[in-house]
Amino acid sequence: MLHLIFSSLDSFVSAVQTLLYVNVVQPLLFRFNLMDYDEDTYDSLYWVIVGVFEVLAMYAVLRPLEALRPVEQWENRRAVRVDVLYTWIAKLGILNLLFFFSLQPFFDTVQGWLRLHDISNINFDNLWPGVTTQPLATFVMYLLVLDFAGYWYHRWEHRIGIWWELHAVHHSQRQMSLWTDDRNHLLDDLLQACFFATIALAIGVQPSQFVVLVAITNLAQSVQHANIRLYFGWLGERLLVSPTFHRRHHAIGYGHEGLKYGCNFGVLFPWWDMLFGSASWSRVTEPTGIREQLQGHEYGEGIWAQHWLALVRIARRLARSRSPDKDAAAV
Repeated sequence: MLHLIFSSLDSFVSAVQTLLYVNVVQPLLFRFNLMDYDEDTYDSLYWVIVGVFEVLAMYAVLRPLEALRPVEQWENRRAVRVDVLYTWIAKLGILNLLFFFSLQPFFDTVQGWLRLHDISNINFDNLWPGVTTQPLATFVMYLLVLDFAGYWYHRWEHRIGIWWELHAVHHSQRQMSLWTDDRNHLLDDLLQACFFATIALAIGVQPSQFVVLVAITNLAQSVQHANIRLYFGWLGERLLVSPTFHRRHHAIGYGHEGLKYGCNFGVLFPWWDMLFGSASWSRVTEPTGIREQLQGHEYGEGIWAQHWLALVRIARRLARSRSPDKDAAAV
């Protein structure tokens, strides 16, 4: 059944992909003498189409709920507008285009080297014959592995100084909405794309499954960031990450304090927070953002300012890390 759903979705998106490519994209490539990028552009178009459907679906479902049951009432939504732009950039596959053009040859080389040395991907099918051979079982296992990796990726973002300065772009939003999930520094997005693509390749995720896994994760995180007063109940909160659970992660003074201890890092499931002692079940509504913003520290209002200030913070952090002892040793 699951395989049939994947196949049907893949066939539909592929049909739209071919239609757009033949009638719109390929003529443009030919016109501007870019046919060397023919195959990569065709592959990237698949992600663009999926992204458009994601944005339409999340807006149709979440925007009415934000209007009906908001956590916060805002006098204006100016701060949200930049996140809308982030979402379209991320969902339309612009990063995937860059990934295909610059990083795909590297992964092709690695895969070729692995095959040459007879090193195969991890095969989940043989873990429990008769059970893990079922498409639904392997899909759930892929989802769990990637979500576990996502939990630690998120914790590392808060623990490693330079990485935190990139991730701070995401946390600097003080008006959380359905668009906030994609508010990330470009370098952080590239690191994340490489990280999860590497894991997916290693465990043998098929391309059509990977698209569905990414889509599910993206939609779930859009729900988590939405300005919706939504509580899943005692049991539900412990099964899936809810807007209430994730909002605690964004709360000033609770979810994170730079490189200090934080809470609620889970991407889809709160189980990893429960297992590693980082879960907080408080339902108190707290202001979101970064403590330094309350002291007048600027994190930028537009995309370019936010990206530039993150690099400035990294440079300052690196400068502070150069102790007098190290300088003396260098001399």
